[in-house]
Formats: sequence, C-alpha cells, structure tokens
Amino acid sequence: MVHAASFLLASMLAMSVSALPAPTPECGDDSDMVVTAEDLIAIDSNTATCDGAKFADECATAADAAPAISASFEKYGIETPGEQAALIAIMLFESGSFKYNKNHYSPTGPRPGQGTRNMQGEAYNKQYAAEVMPTAASSSGDALTAALNKEADISFGSAAWYLTKAEPGKCTQQIRGGLAAATKEGWNAYLTQCVGTPADPARDVSWRAAIKVLRAGQ
Repeated sequence: MVHAASFLLASMLAMSVSALPAPTPECGDDSDMVVTAEDLIAIDSNTATCDGAKFADECATAADAAPAISASFEKYGIETPGEQAALIAIMLFESGSFKYNKNHYSPTGPRPGQGTRNMQGEAYNKQYAAEVMPTAASSSGDALTAALNKEADISFGSAAWYLTKAEPGKCTQQIRGGLAAATKEGWNAYLTQCVGTPADPARDVSWRAAIKVLRAGQ
C-alpha cells in the first residue's frame, strides 16, 4: 500500500507540473538584439556584396556585419529598434554602406586615426581602444585604426560604445529616449548634440529604412 500511495502522489505531482503554463520570455531577451544579414540588405542593398568596392580590403558585406552589430547591441544594451536603427544608419552613412573603415573622403584633407565603422575621431578611438584593445591604446594614426579594424566586433562595435559610454554628457538619456521613440527630432538631436554633425537629409535615407525594417521584425 505504501508503494501504491507513493506512485499515486508522484503521478499527481507530475500532472500538476505539466499543467503549468510555459514560462514567457522576459522583455529584452537576446532576440531583441539580433540583426540579420537580410535586415541589413533590406535597409541598404549595397551591403549585399563587396564586388567593385574601391577599398576591397576594408569592405564588409551584410553577412560579415550582422553578427558583429548584433554582438555590439548585446554588449552595450541597445535594445530598442529606434536606437538600433540610428546606429546602423550612422555606420552605413559614415562607411559608405560598409565599403571602408577609415577616413578617405574628408573635405579638409586626411584625418589620421579616424576610423571604425562610425568613423570615430582619433581621440575617441584611443578611449575605445583603452577599453576593448588596450594593446592598441598607445597607437595613433593609421596604426590605431588598423588595429581597431582588424576585428569585426570591434570595428562595428564603436557606434554602440560611443552612444553608451564615450560621451555621457552629450549622448544623454534624453537623446537615447528620442532615438527609442524613433522621432525625426530624436534622430536630429542625436546627430547634432551627441555625434556633433549636421542633420543632413542625406543621412535620413538609411535611418528611415532601418526604422521600417527593424519595426517590421519586432
């Protein structure tokens, strides 16, 4: 009788556990931070290939970029489609659709040390290197950008790093809130107050496309 009672109790417990609802994923799980190659190509079809790229050794395709960008979103906690869209858009614009990773087209002439996919200036690249690649932090000019661009995760990670860590007094929570809301005003504030560049309408093309694609994937 003891064995029969134990078996009955175990059966009842198993049935009660199986009847419980499956746990729901917590908000902000890793899937919110995954950008696919297909997403990037939908945002900018020029990222599909490096065929004909002028700086072939610097070019990255959407397939190369997607895992590195996703890793940066996870590392720096970039969860909202609005913020993700802004970072993708600035990288696409600054690197010519991921075709190069250091400054080649400054109207004022060469700017040694300016590079990574969001085309950070040398001073910020030194700060970035001190955190993610200390062995390169004492480098400067082309040696600095070459070191940071050697690894895709680092080259594509600088935009998320800059937003969250480089300029806490400029890239404020208010600006991040504007990006999360995906408003034109929020995007312009990010460009002019955080990045320090004019709100050129040419920059809006990839931003609008990124908003559309990432929202559709929610």
